[in-house]
Formats: sequence, structure tokens, C-alpha cells
Amino acid sequence: MDNKVVIFSAPSGSGKSTIVSHILKLHPEMEFSVSATSRSPRGAETDGVEYLFYTEEMFRLLIADDKFVEYEEVYPGRFYGTLKSEVNRIWAKDHVIIFDVDVKGGVNLKKYFGDKALSVFIQAPSVEELRRRLELRGTDSAEDIANRVAKAAEEMTYAPKFDHVLVNDDLQKAYREAEEIVGSFLK
Repeated sequence: MDNKVVIFSAPSGSGKSTIVSHILKLHPEMEFSVSATSRSPRGAETDGVEYLFYTEEMFRLLIADDKFVEYEEVYPGRFYGTLKSEVNRIWAKDHVIIFDVDVKGGVNLKKYFGDKALSVFIQAPSVEELRRRLELRGTDSAEDIANRVAKAAEEMTYAPKFDHVLVNDDLQKAYREAEEIVGSFLK
């Protein structure tokens, strides 16, 4: 492998993590990059599995020490980012990195990695469908859902900055489309 990366980005509730999990099952040469965050774990999330959880103060120290490929303050005091150490860890195994990140992170990763990167924007059929999915998930407060839905409308405008836009209105169809896009990039 020649240090490739695959970036999946989407507004919350678009089915991004579901599609990433599907792709990972099909590609043993790919490995999930665990993002760092300053938010608290939700539900059954485990440090080092879904995210690397840091305090806001620790996250700011890592930023000051230039430890990130990219990072974003998504909400005041709530950071998300990709550690350089995580990229190096995966590439040391000769694996392709797969990212599951917010849209700004996706755009920043594409800029950083350039031609080594495939960027895919996953879009829910509508903002209303997004709200429904977030409510069904049952992991967020009503206020969090309202914030995420408002943010999603803005995030949809980032779609043209990605190599591919995949509309997830039918999960099986989205799986097939993601398989084709990733498969041709890895060849």
C-alpha cells in the first residue's frame, strides 16, 4: 500500500458510521482512525474505541504541541481532531486509513493528504429524515438534536468540496455505491 486514506464525512445521522463499518468488514487492509475529542463519552462509548477522550485542557495542550493533522472546535469547548500519532500508527502497519469525521474535518483532511485521499460526503435524503434518525438513535437530548439539525443544514453546503457525494436514502444501495467508490480508489 502507498499510504492512502479514505475519508467519510456527513452531517450527524446520515448513516456515515454504519457505512464505514460495512466498508471495514470488506477491507481487512483498511483500519479505522480513532479521532480525539474533548466531549464526554455517549452511551456505551469506550476510550480508544469510538474516540480518544481528552479534557478540553488536554486537547488544547495537544494543539499547542502540534500533535494534530487537523482539528476543529465544533461547538464552544468541544473539539474533534485527528492525531498525527494515529496516522503514523496505522501507516506503520501498511494499512489504508479510513476516517469517519465531520464535514470540516473531511475537507481539511482532503487538503492535507491531497491525491492520497478519497473523500466521500454521505448525505441523508432530507433534513427532516436526519432529525427522525437522530431521535430514533435516542442518545441525544432534544436540545442537542435541534443543534445538530441546524448544523446539518449548513454542513450540506460542503458536499461539492468532496470527491463523491453518496445519498443514503436506501442503505443497501448506499453500501453498494460506497463499495464501488472505495474499490476503484484502492486499485
